[in-house]
Amino acid sequence: MIFETHGHYDDTQFDEDREQLIAEFLEKDIDKVMNVGADMQSSRNSVELAAKYPHFYAAVGVHPSEVGELTETDIQELKSMVLDNPKVRAIGEIGLDYHFDDDPPRDVQKKWFLRQLELAQELTMPIIIHSRDAASDTMEMLKRMDGGRNGGVIHCYSYSVEQAREYIKMGFNIGVGGVVTFKNSRKLQEVVEDIPLEKIVLETDSPYMAPVPFRGTRNSALNIPYIAEKIAEIKGIPVQKVYDQTYANALKMYKM
Repeated sequence: MIFETHGHYDDTQFDEDREQLIAEFLEKDIDKVMNVGADMQSSRNSVELAAKYPHFYAAVGVHPSEVGELTETDIQELKSMVLDNPKVRAIGEIGLDYHFDDDPPRDVQKKWFLRQLELAQELTMPIIIHSRDAASDTMEMLKRMDGGRNGGVIHCYSYSVEQAREYIKMGFNIGVGGVVTFKNSRKLQEVVEDIPLEKIVLETDSPYMAPVPFRGTRNSALNIPYIAEKIAEIKGIPVQKVYDQTYANALKMYKM
């Protein structure tokens, strides 16, 4: 069985065939799907999808690129989503993204990253971390806040082997998606080779980051076998072992 630990199936790219696609997931052994919020509306959408589909679960949170207009009222709404919906299993995706310089400003990103970390700890929830071009600040804030105390995942991992080891020591899993199949992904492939399979979870970031041979097209959990097969190749193990262990890892991470 497959656990898709990070997708955005409320995205408008799925509007025309969402029902058909989600039905197909079960036919292809995609047993569980975590739909992840990136702003307030997509967090609400994630809760709705989790309520509608038995094999869907929700994470709620606001992506660093979307925190410019976030308010404390929004934080309280996120809290209510968790308390009112048992299928909400994580706070995310939250974090820091410096790729577009100061948009939003770094101090604003840090403020709301900290506040959402506090919320996750108040609710004893695992966290889904988005970190792009912000390795040092992300690590520093997570260490200062003991961010891994309730578990979670460094989503779409893009940093060094040494940092991956450090995140694992802190209690995090490493999210591996379609990028691992790219020709220019040697750094991620080295991470996959180095870290224990027990600390890897499968994800897609759908509709983005489709693996080879579908790079550049709309992604979905139907492409996870290409990710699993690449991990198996890198680690020199049967692909079934990848499926079995990553499924168990995801269950543990999301406390199921």
